[in-house]
Amino acid sequence: MTHRETAPVGAPCWIEIFTSDPEQARTFYSELFGWKAEEPNAEFGGYWMFFKDGVEIAGGMRNDGSAGSPDVWAVYLATDDAEAAVARAKAKGGQVIVPVMPIADMGTMAVVADPAGAGIGMWQPGVHKGFGVYGEPNTPGWFELHTRDYDASVAFYRDVFQWEVEANPATDEFRYSVQVNPGEQLAGIMDASKFLPEGVPSFWSVYFLVDDTDAALERIAELGGALAEGPDDTPWGRLATATDPTGARFKLMAR
Repeated sequence: MTHRETAPVGAPCWIEIFTSDPEQARTFYSELFGWKAEEPNAEFGGYWMFFKDGVEIAGGMRNDGSAGSPDVWAVYLATDDAEAAVARAKAKGGQVIVPVMPIADMGTMAVVADPAGAGIGMWQPGVHKGFGVYGEPNTPGWFELHTRDYDASVAFYRDVFQWEVEANPATDEFRYSVQVNPGEQLAGIMDASKFLPEGVPSFWSVYFLVDDTDAALERIAELGGALAEGPDDTPWGRLATATDPTGARFKLMAR
């Protein structure tokens, strides 16, 4: 279990659900993880936050279809200078999706696509520092990029978000790098070029820790979600991929 006041530069610091049915999403994730969803805030376009035991854990906003994006969980990485990070992203082959945008006194955001096409947010904190707890049941536990261009992706996150990267021993079938901060691992990059289905772009995934993956999958089905992949026993725990009622994918992990 880890509580923190603010995230290290480059670390995953916030997640949000982009959903076509905000009311259903607020109910689904609150019931599944024991979160509390605040009322949508009209001042911020209907944005709302989820809380776990009074601590900010995730956000949500309506997907009205205008962006052409499916419902999805988004990941934000911490930065101390969003303008400079966007400039580095453009110089390293990234594309700007949402330009640098102050959000009142909360902080400053931007969203870019990395060279392999995966969208990634960045957050320069103001009064909002990001999620305040992770690595315990019913909180975010891991963040992972599945990329079609492994070498370019590793270089991009190292150069743009100032990652310190450690590569796991590679084989022809499996290449994986980990973002590290002294004393902890923060996120991973997987070479997915050999197994992503045709037409599926590179993407970021959020893993939520649970006490029991199979029990969580049963609850997901009761709430209108579905199993997408797994569950599988791995060296890192029992993993599964699920979808919420509108199809947004997320992963479960029980250690």
